[in-house]
Amino acid sequence: MLKTVRLLIIYLLLLAPAATGCAAQRAGLSSVGFAIQVGAFSDVKNAERLTRKLQEQGIEAFYFKRENGIYAVRFGDFPKREEARKVAQKLVKEKTIGSYFIAPPQPDRTVLVRETVIEKAPAPSITKPTKPSVPGKKKEEPVKRDRGDMGNIAARTAERFVGIPYRWGGDTVVDGMDCSGFVRAVYNLCGINIPRTSREQYRVGDAVGREELKDGDLVFFGASSDEINHVGIFVGNGRFVHAPRRGDDIKVSSMDESYFQKRFVGAKRYF
Repeated sequence: MLKTVRLLIIYLLLLAPAATGCAAQRAGLSSVGFAIQVGAFSDVKNAERLTRKLQEQGIEAFYFKRENGIYAVRFGDFPKREEARKVAQKLVKEKTIGSYFIAPPQPDRTVLVRETVIEKAPAPSITKPTKPSVPGKKKEEPVKRDRGDMGNIAARTAERFVGIPYRWGGDTVVDGMDCSGFVRAVYNLCGINIPRTSREQYRVGDAVGREELKDGDLVFFGASSDEINHVGIFVGNGRFVHAPRRGDDIKVSSMDESYFQKRFVGAKRYF
């Protein structure tokens, strides 16, 4: 009997690594809850100014360029809409922010191809003439994409940052944080929380070979896997979007450039 118990324990220990491998890879990732979105700025400096103001209060905020070319600021990760609204109303009362939207979490299975839908005040009802239906023509519906296309959405979102003089954390940010803060902001907009630093980001997700890279994968650079100091978002054709250094513009670079080719450590996929 004792021998049987010992054999059973050994068997379970051998199975443990295989059983927990996938979970370990996904550790450190979580879905973004309700967030607060503020502003409609035509000048990026105004978005940066508000972001810095929020960061000085200990709020992890970031700014981004919407599809219409207007800049907005987003922050927060709340499990319930009411919690987000209370924080927003408090900031309004303190005159830290003005009007705001509550951005809901991304759905688990499908997401709209367009930018994340945000909660707005209801618009006045306007009655329009009903168009006659055309026989045989199907009603148009919003195009939806499954999780397999989230990488493409992340890549296109990253490209909207190109040209923005990005500063993650203002003057208080530590060296090397801008690049990881940038990719974290992009993934936040796509509904996923990833770790803050490039080293922590490299420890999660699924490893991807260079020849297997797809849009939205993160590419890491450094002296070794233990000394990663840069990260970017792959956008196809051997290119990636990244924040080169503090205060510099977000840009697109080629992985074939000598500097990046020599320092490429690996890539990870999170969708």
